[in-house]
Amino acid sequence: MYIKEQYLYMKNQNVKAVVRNYEQKDFAELLSIQKESFPPPFPPELLWNEKQLLNHITLFPDGALCVEIDGVIAGSITSLLVNYDQEHPQHTWEEITSNGYITNHDKYGNTLYVVDICIRPSHRKLNLGKLLMQSLYETVIHLNLQRVLGGGRMPGFSKHSHDLTPEEYADKVISGKLYDPVISFLLRCGRNPLMLIPNYIEDEESSNYALLMEWRNPFL
Repeated sequence: MYIKEQYLYMKNQNVKAVVRNYEQKDFAELLSIQKESFPPPFPPELLWNEKQLLNHITLFPDGALCVEIDGVIAGSITSLLVNYDQEHPQHTWEEITSNGYITNHDKYGNTLYVVDICIRPSHRKLNLGKLLMQSLYETVIHLNLQRVLGGGRMPGFSKHSHDLTPEEYADKVISGKLYDPVISFLLRCGRNPLMLIPNYIEDEESSNYALLMEWRNPFL
């Protein structure tokens, strides 16, 4: 069981955040947050359903976390364990997460793979995404794993695809010359870029690309 309390600052006051494992009683709220967090053109079939959420808390509850503000769920992060093969890094989101059902979760895996992170738009100024990502880093250390790994969408690419390749766009975001809502956020969370993956997920804004990014366990 994971639970962490932390004070955050917003609108000239401290706000108490609680990170904990999500449970079946939270499903309705989590599904609502998904719809708020990923509006069209994000593919609606990629939003969570109850069967997926049930698998998350059954197969790997350590990787299913949510954050509450004043008793209201404001976001969640989900992960599974995989054995990451650095010599064969190419994969799709569907392959590595069993299409979000995490039926391929490997309890002997060496890598905590991020399936999804979403924060209510109304709470994004609290840096809750960073708080949840840090909670996964703590889970990696607790479970003695090698890394956090995940593919980051590049939704800002759609505004530059007419004059930049995906590689050029990623390089400019990494160098700080361009801002991307997802990749820039992950960089600020301590994730380091590894490689671009084409056809990672159906995502018009990213031209189906993702930037594979990791955080390595500093104790290994």
